[in-house]
Amino acid sequence: MNKPLFGAAYYDEYMPCDRLETDVKMMKKAGINVVRIAESTWATCEPREGEFDFSHVLRVLDAMEAAGIGVIVGTPTYAVPPWLAKKYPQVLRTAEDRPNRYGPRQNMDITDPDYRRLAERVIRRLLAVAAPRRCVIGFQLDNETKPYGVATPAVQARFVAALREQYHGDLDALNRDFGFDYWSNRINSWEEFPDVRGTINGSLGAAFERFQRGLVAEFLCWQRAIVDEYRRPDQFVTHNFDYAWRGYSYGLQPDADPRRAAAAVTVAGCDIYHPGQDKLTGIEIALGGDIARGIKGGNYLVLETQAQGFPDWTPWPGQLRLQAYSHLASGANGVEYWHWHSLHNACETYWKGVLSHDFGENAAYREICAVGAELARVGERLTDLQKHNEVAILVSHEALTALKWYGIGASAADWHGAGGIDYNDVLRWLYDALFALNVECDILWPDADKATLARYKMVAVPALYSAPQELLERLARYAQDGGVLLTTFKTAFADGNVKVWPDTQPHALTGVLGVEYDQFTFPRGVGLAGPLAAPGGEARQFIELLRPTTAEAVVRYVHPVWGGYAAVTQNRCGAGQAWRLGTMTDDATLRRVLRAALEAAGVDLRAANMPLTVRKGRNRAGKTVRYYLNYSAAPKRGRYLGAGGTDVLTGAAAAPGERFEVAAWDLRIIEGEG
Repeated sequence: MNKPLFGAAYYDEYMPCDRLETDVKMMKKAGINVVRIAESTWATCEPREGEFDFSHVLRVLDAMEAAGIGVIVGTPTYAVPPWLAKKYPQVLRTAEDRPNRYGPRQNMDITDPDYRRLAERVIRRLLAVAAPRRCVIGFQLDNETKPYGVATPAVQARFVAALREQYHGDLDALNRDFGFDYWSNRINSWEEFPDVRGTINGSLGAAFERFQRGLVAEFLCWQRAIVDEYRRPDQFVTHNFDYAWRGYSYGLQPDADPRRAAAAVTVAGCDIYHPGQDKLTGIEIALGGDIARGIKGGNYLVLETQAQGFPDWTPWPGQLRLQAYSHLASGANGVEYWHWHSLHNACETYWKGVLSHDFGENAAYREICAVGAELARVGERLTDLQKHNEVAILVSHEALTALKWYGIGASAADWHGAGGIDYNDVLRWLYDALFALNVECDILWPDADKATLARYKMVAVPALYSAPQELLERLARYAQDGGVLLTTFKTAFADGNVKVWPDTQPHALTGVLGVEYDQFTFPRGVGLAGPLAAPGGEARQFIELLRPTTAEAVVRYVHPVWGGYAAVTQNRCGAGQAWRLGTMTDDATLRRVLRAALEAAGVDLRAANMPLTVRKGRNRAGKTVRYYLNYSAAPKRGRYLGAGGTDVLTGAAAAPGERFEVAAWDLRIIEGEG
């Protein structure tokens, strides 16, 4: 694409009055060049079984085509109509903790034959009228798809069949790998395999969740095959993968693995929501973008982000512009708001869109007009940004799931449950510290091969609790071959079946890390000292009692009992280094440790002390584009790190090393060499 997509979701069928002509005029004024439609409208498109009405869709397609605005058509399958739930009630049978009642969206069994049959029919009917239209530039498969806890007898039978095939029918091997002898859980016949929902076995529970994530990938690939029968070669296919939700997009989504589903799309898509006003930091935008960029190893689309959103997100002046460019700085090729207008009833009445409930121009709309005008002028220089980062973080859904069963820092009362902190807390602890140091990261997955790992000067591995032997050996080899490997507590503890390794911890990494341990505990009043510890540093949540063998203890515990153990270690191994963070340190200590590890890796740290956030990449012209982003209510000073360039927005020249000021909630974009 020549310029970034810039738009919003648009729902003509939700409008309390006929707004289409007026909305199109306002969109054109705002520089909107794309809208997303139809993904929420099954009951409108098929009001009764087998009766179809696409008048709302056709109205919008006619209007957008006349206006020269592109359209992304969503398949309307993530919210089923009432008639379907009434006639086929089994479609709603999902998790045991969710009642079999109609009302919420995404409360269906995505594997149910009747659901699939009816979903395919409405998809085909919609595509038949939409795909040939010139304005339709792409398709979105479903919406934020997950398995929704589906655990019907049919799904469990498929799961058991998959295990049986994996183990070639060898129940002894399954019982051994999953530890089923515990509490008389041993399974002596495939036919007596119990209902998985009642399991107390983390290995089985994690395996079933992995299987459920596979159902998501299968479902999206099934839809992709249907769409491919109708789409033109110039029409893309995407999906809006979302993230773990803590009132906003927080971390890795536990219920869907976008890497496994990557084959379903031609371009990755995501939904990124984040705190606003004085809590706007840019971290969630960066992390969400880095994960999305890693799905297919390239540019992506932000299919949903906030315009106004919740009342506590109502943007301050300058923030919508800063947010839009922040997405582009991570490699996004498009930014779409959810949504154009604010709803006048139903569940999301107070999740406000670009326009408020009165549909008039407002501060958010006027700022979006300014962004749209800028992107129309300079967007070609900001599209298809290629990132060449020196640092990567390896993430794992398997480790995330395992740590749902065994919470980090959980109390004795809930040691087997969700107490304490989870995988995403460790990921964010590490990622946020790198973000503060202006170190950009790529996101890697457990399938990263030797050549992929070798592209990075440092690979950080947060809480890789559950991992197969081969992955651990691959990481060890990366360090021995010259990379800097940084691992945190809870890494290399259990195998791919969440079975704890029966040897010295950390399994398979004791040699490269030069450290071992056999005890761990929760810190109470445990301080930190040593050359890399910050004054007043403290251990939090969890501590491994590390004993260096060949490693240097760069941080030690301060405690009358645990004071003899190392908290953070550094070890030379082969041509590289390996670091172990045995505890969740305070943030200041973490930044000191990371800085030392990054320096050892030879990572460019020129922006580490800059109060602005710096993001960079190379555009289609081969120029380096640097974004200097000010996520604060006060002006901040920066320094141009390139070898001469031009401010993309103002046209002003930028000299090497030039110092400049960026106003509150503002930015500079400089294109140049080096």
